[in-house]
Amino acid sequence: MSDSGATNRYVLQAKNLEKSFGLTPALRGANLDARQSEVLAIMGPSGSGKSTLLHCLAGIFKPDGGEVWLDGQRLDQMSEEERTRLRRTQFGFVFQFGQLVPELTAEDNIALPLLLNKVNRSEAYTRARSWFKRLGIEGMEKHRSGELSGGQAQRVAIARALAIQPKVIFADEPTGSLDSLASEQVMELLVGAAREQGTTVVIVTHDPRIAAYADREVVVRDGQVTTAPRKQQAVR
Repeated sequence: MSDSGATNRYVLQAKNLEKSFGLTPALRGANLDARQSEVLAIMGPSGSGKSTLLHCLAGIFKPDGGEVWLDGQRLDQMSEEERTRLRRTQFGFVFQFGQLVPELTAEDNIALPLLLNKVNRSEAYTRARSWFKRLGIEGMEKHRSGELSGGQAQRVAIARALAIQPKVIFADEPTGSLDSLASEQVMELLVGAAREQGTTVVIVTHDPRIAAYADREVVVRDGQVTTAPRKQQAVR
């Protein structure tokens, strides 16, 4: 397959997603797609359904109706066990506060998903340590999360998400707890590293400065998605 063909291949698709919590609808026929290597920003006001959409795409929530497709597989029809395994092997996650395991060192946190996927311990730690220079945090390998700045912790979280070479990274307000400079640095690292690996990135954000790093933006309002044209770099 040519590079162009690979880039234009849909990796993730949502079709007519419906999701309610009690009597309150969160998604009302939401549609979305993301291509290989695309960086997609999901925007919208608080309560619009954007985080619910992300959780459905990642197999954390099961939609009440509609379909979620990952690389030709129907994710919403999988069992909880199958979805859990998929999240461990095919998806990476970066959250607002990093959510590192506080008892573990930085290198332990990065190696953890590799170890859970039964990668040899020596190889897992070799791969984990390789990220520190790439992300500009050399010397932090043995530090625990409480000894890291917010920006450093998010870099560790990015490395943890990318270490398994996932098909998709889901980032939910990944810079929400950082100052402007650290936010820019974290986004440049996340987008740059993901592009190197050909990973699709789906970012939930309310910040237009963060959305500007994406190839394309969609807006969620009242549980529905309004799409914008892809920027040129997303289809080159």
